[in-house]
Amino acid sequence: MTQQKKVIIIGSGLGGLSCGAILAKNGYAVTVLEQGIQVGGCLQCFSRRGAKFETGMHFIGSAAHGQTLDKLMRYLEIDKTVTLSQLDPQGYDVVALGGKKYAFANGREAFLKQMTEYFPSQHDNLVRYYDLIEEIANASSLHSLKYADSDSPLNMEYQLRSINAVIDEVITDPVLAKVLVGNLPLYAAEKDKTPFATHAFIMDFYNQSAFRVKGGSDSIATALMGTINRYGGEVLTRKKVTRIICDDTHAVGVEVNGKDTLPCDIIISDAHPMRTLELLDTKLIRPAFRKRINHIPQTVGGFSVYLHFKEKTVPYLNYNYYGYQGDTPWDCERYTAESWPKGFLYMHFCPEGDTQYASTGVILSYMQMADVEQWKGTKVGRRGQDYEDFKREKAERLIDVLEEHFPNIRSQIQNYYTSTPLTYLDYTGTEGGSMYGNAKDISLGSACRVPQRTKVPNLYLTGQNINSHGMLGVLVGTIVTCSELLTAKTIYEQIKEANE
Repeated sequence: MTQQKKVIIIGSGLGGLSCGAILAKNGYAVTVLEQGIQVGGCLQCFSRRGAKFETGMHFIGSAAHGQTLDKLMRYLEIDKTVTLSQLDPQGYDVVALGGKKYAFANGREAFLKQMTEYFPSQHDNLVRYYDLIEEIANASSLHSLKYADSDSPLNMEYQLRSINAVIDEVITDPVLAKVLVGNLPLYAAEKDKTPFATHAFIMDFYNQSAFRVKGGSDSIATALMGTINRYGGEVLTRKKVTRIICDDTHAVGVEVNGKDTLPCDIIISDAHPMRTLELLDTKLIRPAFRKRINHIPQTVGGFSVYLHFKEKTVPYLNYNYYGYQGDTPWDCERYTAESWPKGFLYMHFCPEGDTQYASTGVILSYMQMADVEQWKGTKVGRRGQDYEDFKREKAERLIDVLEEHFPNIRSQIQNYYTSTPLTYLDYTGTEGGSMYGNAKDISLGSACRVPQRTKVPNLYLTGQNINSHGMLGVLVGTIVTCSELLTAKTIYEQIKEANE
């Protein structure tokens, strides 16, 4: 019998766990090493005073029967244990702009009908816009889960054109052009920089269907661990990889917690690429490669206020709410102390049981690392009074803004908790406390792409930086990484088989 190849996966975010599940299913001996006490990366939840809060993954798309994410969840064998709750199909996203509210409905016909009611003169343009979105999403073999040797050139074209440039070409009403990008906080897009393809994938993904995870997205992490364990793999916590050990030609193992050595055949890192390079002291990685990876721009960080509501006071909001103080969703990442927050995303967390009331929710707004830079290097919970005062002032300001959109909400809040870009840096290791890792920038083109393959032959990367963030983005990145060991064709055939 052939000896099982040993795979060590660094980090237990969605990328690490899903790689672990696919490779364990394919006969590899998988060990996932997590430095913290809780697995899941951005799937983690936390509890305070009996209330549970999501940290990173708030809702997912394309999970209705037969859609892309549903197929992937079946393949990963987590569809039975993760319970989803569908957001309002008549308006899963609501954008509040210039004193008006605009609802995004699920599905082509409903979306076009709803948007045409708001903007009657734009019907034909909206059809063109929607056609383009679908065309780009379907042109990507990964997003459509159709095996192809390469993606269509269409995909490439829209990787090199910005969101606003394409929308302004298709949509002639300037207000509608802004409404269509109202969900920018989902991917921290920047004007003139972010490719239209990124917008197309995300719009297509959520427009098919949108769901929250009942009881919290940590159930996804638990379910993936279950798949890894079922196929003989293991997930270990409190195991911080302190070094990737290489000989002259390839990686041979990892050092854990500064002392133990674990040998292996293959290493996959789910850590941020910059964090991964810090673990490597080898001539196999050239300075030019390090320099390129270290110079890729990062998406903006976020400031979150986690709200714990008084019992049975706040009706459950079955949609996501994007509120803007000005007349545009663009440039919210560029603010002054006086103009912050220019925009916010507000949503409720989906309770375990059926209830018409929300117990917890979050307000999220952009925040640059520079705002909290002075406390960098300090330990969680020990950052001093200045930091606590800073967070309180920002939280109060954000609640004031929310109050303008939802009168009396303040009086219904029992407690609140906060996180800053520093929190993201501490718990996920993401560079600069960035929400979504590496930024896509049309002016840099492929220079801001992180390859799944490193210059060390048996060391691979996975996670949100390999393709894109969010559940679908990361799982697509997982397929790309695992294809290096199994071939894409094999994985596509297995996905198809799991869904027959």
